[in-house]
Amino acid sequence: MLAAKDFKTDNEVRWCPGCGDYAILATVQSFMPALGIPRERIVFISGIGCSSRFPYYMNTYGVHSIHGRAPTLATGLSITRPDLSIWVVTGDGDGLSIGGNHLIHALRRNLNITILLFNNRIYGLTKGQYSPTSELGKVTKSTPLGTLDRPLDPIALALGANATFVARALDSDRAGLTEVLQAAAQHSGAALVEIYQNCNIFNDGAFDTLKDSTTAGESIIPLRQGEPIVFGPQGSQAVVRAADGGLRVAETAAVDPAEIVVHDAHRSDPTQAFALAHLADPHTLQHTPIGVFRSISAPCYDDLARRQVNDAVAQAGFPETGAGDDAFAALLAGRDTWVVD
Repeated sequence: MLAAKDFKTDNEVRWCPGCGDYAILATVQSFMPALGIPRERIVFISGIGCSSRFPYYMNTYGVHSIHGRAPTLATGLSITRPDLSIWVVTGDGDGLSIGGNHLIHALRRNLNITILLFNNRIYGLTKGQYSPTSELGKVTKSTPLGTLDRPLDPIALALGANATFVARALDSDRAGLTEVLQAAAQHSGAALVEIYQNCNIFNDGAFDTLKDSTTAGESIIPLRQGEPIVFGPQGSQAVVRAADGGLRVAETAAVDPAEIVVHDAHRSDPTQAFALAHLADPHTLQHTPIGVFRSISAPCYDDLARRQVNDAVAQAGFPETGAGDDAFAALLAGRDTWVVD
């Protein structure tokens, strides 16, 4: 039996004092023992950014890769090592800017990996430039007059890529974060968890609306499987169907209970989850859903790839995978081969 201390390393944890990454690290280290997986069968892969220090602090295997390419390394590893629990740790810059295309394809292929995307809506490691998730008009070192870019929504992006598991959590909500991470770890296929993470140096207070006790109740929409989507003090607000077919927020007392949307993350059609992703105001974060948006079953790319190789090897006259160099050479050469000398 492992404990949280078994997943801690001797490396000094080097983030800015007060950074939300500390809370995420502690939560991950605490729930890892519950997975019942030996440390030598767990791998954390990161790119470049503050979040990418993560592998140094997890007493598992780890890879600190290059900017935005963690999903590509995870792809190769998931195909060749089905016995491993593979985790990708990335940020809103690393994962959605230079690494955006790699992230999209890892999700659409449904690789058997878990992706933790730390979203602080700023570039922290390079000292405060705007990121793909920074709100419109954000004044930063690289946008002194305010950014002109409309922000990317990681949840909507993942759903658009047909990801089979999509969720959101808060760094400071340890119980909620643990629940989401456990669900992601148990999911077979690509799981993306967006974690709102405070950068107290370059974007402090970005998520105060969701953390302040005076505003959180009316701002956070908790998503609970199979339950009507209500929130606010005494469930005073609810999510209902809008006239245009989308979703809207209404006063609970003003609508028929039958009109209130029941959350179903297991629906194969992502339309409702996509509509939930667009409820939040990107500036104020008012009406931000927290929890699991989507969790469905689908074939995993890595399983299909291994099966395809096994079938090809068998058809080439080698009955078992791993029959030697001849089997591999036959797959590479195919039927049409030329020798040029």
